[in-house]
Amino acid sequence: MTQHSPVASAPLVRGFGAGAAFAYRRRRRLSVERFLSDASRLAAALPDRRYLLNLCADRYHFAVGFAAALLLRQVNLLPPNETPDLIERLVSRYPGVYCLSDKTMGFDSLETMLFPELGDPGMGALPIPDVPEAQVAAIVFTSGSTGEPVPYRKTWGSLARVAAAEIEILQLRARPGIALVGTVPPQHVFGLEATVLVAMQGGFALHAGRPFYPADIRAELASLPRPRGLVTTPAHLRVLLAESDDLPPADFLLSATAPLSPQLAAQAEARFGAPLYEIYGCTESGGIASRRTVETGEWRAMTNVALRADSSGTWVRGGHVEIEVPLADVIELRGQGRFLLHGRTADLVNIAGKRTSLAHLNYHLNSIEGVRDGTFVIPEQEGETVTRLTAYVVAPGLSGEDLMNALRQRVDAAFLPRPLHFVDALPRNETGKLPRQAIDELELELAR
Repeated sequence: MTQHSPVASAPLVRGFGAGAAFAYRRRRRLSVERFLSDASRLAAALPDRRYLLNLCADRYHFAVGFAAALLLRQVNLLPPNETPDLIERLVSRYPGVYCLSDKTMGFDSLETMLFPELGDPGMGALPIPDVPEAQVAAIVFTSGSTGEPVPYRKTWGSLARVAAAEIEILQLRARPGIALVGTVPPQHVFGLEATVLVAMQGGFALHAGRPFYPADIRAELASLPRPRGLVTTPAHLRVLLAESDDLPPADFLLSATAPLSPQLAAQAEARFGAPLYEIYGCTESGGIASRRTVETGEWRAMTNVALRADSSGTWVRGGHVEIEVPLADVIELRGQGRFLLHGRTADLVNIAGKRTSLAHLNYHLNSIEGVRDGTFVIPEQEGETVTRLTAYVVAPGLSGEDLMNALRQRVDAAFLPRPLHFVDALPRNETGKLPRQAIDELELELAR
């Protein structure tokens, strides 16, 4: 008689006690039992398809839709943006795809289901379902900041393991029941892992909104019970700290998508009264390392995650990283799972035989007092030789001469920007990144 080994599975949620908070939505506390009931009832209402394009902006709606798709063995498609061009490509690439959203989308070629009003659940508590670890839970996409978004499949096992690894390295078990506000969308890998999966797999609570303006971030964070934390990006943090208004005390701060300067990290810790950690990773691997920025420049890899280097670059695998993937950054391995970042491989600059990286230049530009935001750019030009750099900066109150004098104290003259553009704001996307297309459009607008 043939014996079949049991299929490995992981629970949909774990770490919650009876009646524990799963979410805070519009100042209402929603229990984990309510979440399980909503996911089950939504699953019963969804069409029988293979792919669900989960565009819910409300983080609780997103989590319910994500869980409902898991229960039906449907795959969540999580795009980096909602541009008509990308949506059309997804419709043609994934047959039968339909969209779940909490707002009218207006895509003629895409069947869209508005998130239903589920009402209050019944009295009976539902058992926690197990999901096969090998089940494809989501297809995530690169941001497209360097070209067309590329898809990557994520199994439920890998997502559950990355959540556990982040909970461990960030020491979140020391803050039981912490409620997390996120300024990043849940469709982005960082937002998915740090605001949805960490809550589902850690017994924590997510905040349903995605506040953008500083006043809204302050208000929503202050509305949550302690312990509470903020999951954000350097771009959002910089704008938040530029205002003089008092910030609500927090217990935990987390940033990703670009390295933070130690000065900004120290300012954030002092203003919020909480430790600030960073997560390093990419769409392909998910989060793989962390650091507390005020204490060290070194990153520490998560449990069972291993990095190796060869002549082509640095690779990561192990733990939740199921398939070895190359990293797009210049990395200096320090041993025992520790390493330094030296900028993206594609951002290395060689001018007149002198070398640096855009990350290094941006670090110094944004460290200048009075600079609210700024970036160096390698302009489009004929041939492979870079002869000059362009910079865009948000620095009301500084003159071009002030800024150039400050830069001369920090970087080699070969890398000084020519030209230097002052702008009201940089065209960052929802995760604080600057897609090349947005920079090109900004350049055209300035030329006009």
